[in-house]
Amino acid sequence: MVLAITILSCNNQNQEKMNTNTKELVEIFPKGEKGTNDLFTGNAYPTALVDADSVYNTLVGNVYFEPGARSHWHSHPAGQILIITDGIGYHQIEGKEIEIIKKGDVVKCPPNVRHWHGASADVGLQQLYIIPKTDEGIVEWNEAVTDEQYSIQK
Repeated sequence: MVLAITILSCNNQNQEKMNTNTKELVEIFPKGEKGTNDLFTGNAYPTALVDADSVYNTLVGNVYFEPGARSHWHSHPAGQILIITDGIGYHQIEGKEIEIIKKGDVVKCPPNVRHWHGASADVGLQQLYIIPKTDEGIVEWNEAVTDEQYSIQK
């Protein structure tokens, strides 16, 4: 009996290690169309899930970033909330150090503050984004995050 429990425990630990080491993401929502080069570097696939309207006044969507893909610098008049649903990536608020983000993290991007987010170089990232108070505006896009800025993540 003790031997059986030990074997099952080892198998469960090995399974957990395999799941966290995989580079393949589990897609929750359809991948959607590839984002344009004037908003993203690399292969990023944004998909709207909840359109803003006068009742909810909130925009919700999903972005699937392939390894190395990232948004350009941008800001939101009322801020943004990111919920990381799979993978590993980076988030940076202008003037601060890059943060590593991973499955289960929730990130709050302050109103009118430039930031960027995207996948790590080796593992993709999938995130939900929530933009509140869309009557104040949705997003202001800026320049691309340079390879030099992106490579400082270590």
